[in-house]
Amino acid sequence: MPILPDVRDPRLITIRRGGTLTDEDHRLIAEWSAQCAEHVLPLFEREDPHDPRPRQALEVARAWIRGEVPMKVAHRTAFVANAAARGRGDAARFAALSAGQAVAVAHVAAHDLGAAAYAIRAAEAAADPDDADAARRRERDWQRAQLPESLRAFVLEDQRARDDICWHVFRD
Repeated sequence: MPILPDVRDPRLITIRRGGTLTDEDHRLIAEWSAQCAEHVLPLFEREDPHDPRPRQALEVARAWIRGEVPMKVAHRTAFVANAAARGRGDAARFAALSAGQAVAVAHVAAHDLGAAAYAIRAAEAAADPDDADAARRRERDWQRAQLPESLRAFVLEDQRARDDICWHVFRD
């Protein structure tokens, strides 16, 4: 299931590509996405502490934020993190996919909700089935608490708009 909408919101397209997203806000979105993925990364590392790919993806994401690596390197790294997801249990798989989405924000800012949604799915999958919905809400609320104030209203609006293609993880 795709996590990107058919029609892209210009607020998630950089100014140089015809949208309205500033470089500063792009970096803020990327950092928030990395925080979302990093929060559930222990779920992957618990399953395979010897596979560094998702953690390395987050390191590349942050290096891109600091201007130390080009977007193309970050974009390629997303595929590496996604490959780490193959053959894993749900919690570890979703945590690796969250890292892949987080580093992909360098290429397409709209991947931010992919990082957040996969992180929520990882938290849900790691929870006891009787507590899965509460785990979903806790992770969603934790993520929302990390949002930069300047982006809060927009990201919450985007979550409402894309909740149906993000497995309804942002619902109240």
